[in-house]
Amino acid sequence: MKILKTQIAIIGAGPSGLLLGQLLHNAGIDTLILERQTPDYVLGRIRAGVLEQGMVELLRQAGVGQRMDAEGLVHTGFELALDARRVHIDLQALTGGKTVMIYGQTEVTRDLMAARREAGAQTIYEAGNVVPHGMKTEETFVTFEKDGELYRLDCDYIAGCDGFHGVARQSIPAECLKVFERVYPFGWLGILADTPPVHEELVYARHERGFALCSMRSATRTRYYLQVPADEHVENWSDQRFWDELKSRLPGTLAASLITGPSIEKSIAPLRSFVVEPMQYGQMFLVGDAAHIVPPTGAKGLNLAASDVSTLFNILLKVYREGRVDLLEKYSEVCLRRVWKAERFSWWMTSMLHRFDDNDAFSLRIAESELEYFVDSEAGRKTIAENYVGLPYEAIE
Repeated sequence: MKILKTQIAIIGAGPSGLLLGQLLHNAGIDTLILERQTPDYVLGRIRAGVLEQGMVELLRQAGVGQRMDAEGLVHTGFELALDARRVHIDLQALTGGKTVMIYGQTEVTRDLMAARREAGAQTIYEAGNVVPHGMKTEETFVTFEKDGELYRLDCDYIAGCDGFHGVARQSIPAECLKVFERVYPFGWLGILADTPPVHEELVYARHERGFALCSMRSATRTRYYLQVPADEHVENWSDQRFWDELKSRLPGTLAASLITGPSIEKSIAPLRSFVVEPMQYGQMFLVGDAAHIVPPTGAKGLNLAASDVSTLFNILLKVYREGRVDLLEKYSEVCLRRVWKAERFSWWMTSMLHRFDDNDAFSLRIAESELEYFVDSEAGRKTIAENYVGLPYEAIE
């Protein structure tokens, strides 16, 4: 067995693991990232594209914001299409100047990979059978296999940034975690296409046929979604069927200006709300999807991972620079306060905009009335806006 050493072992080379690694590296704290997939596989994941102001600033802090600032699209608002009615949510005006950035998760990951390479920091891809050990002891380490050899990575702490299906959370005894979960009876059928966006801002559409979202990755690449049953199969949807259904769920003026084209990628994502408490087990800390999942309606998944990263980074900074090991026990508590607020907003957006087949007439009217109250009230629009741009990160003191 070969022995390696680092200060922070990071499991997972997605955006949260890479961002944490970059921040720690810049602060002089040694990291080693283990990833079971290849770099190309990681970059092939089609994911989120709306970055909260807090995440944008965190990427700049990590020194990886140059391409984002040059190529990303700053959005000062978004639109709600409620059947035939269109309502503009002016994020900038309602939040005192805050905005969001449209910049794909793939591009964030690409920038972070390049920065880590240039920094000479180590990432081991195609690491097999990764197993954390000794999280509740002073001898914390991770074992893994690479090219037929067994390795032991000794470390001070482990960051589990390996997603919902990763080994980090699964290595914690089940009786030590409390699980909160809601699985929704529908999914999102999404396509990626090299077509210009139908509107300059994102459009969230509520319709009796189901929810639709008009999003984008750039001025020439679009991402569109349709609510479909949870058991739907992507093979049932030709490009033409998708475009026809999307047009039927949009207000007439938008449907008329929709430019269609062949899809680059097409997939169905299930929707769930999921949280585990606590988000730490001894010397191991769960980050991002390893600890929580939100339905994508509120654009919170990647952004919640970024706030976890910020919290853990600032705690570890004080641990190594000031000896503040007492702060380690606050990680879960601090993260979960923001996590549950984002879970609530994502659940609310999902509940308000999607069609639930089991809703009775009374429930439907209540949902319509609640949404109308929020969009017709400046206080209500402000609540939507401040949640959408992202609640502030909690200071670590």
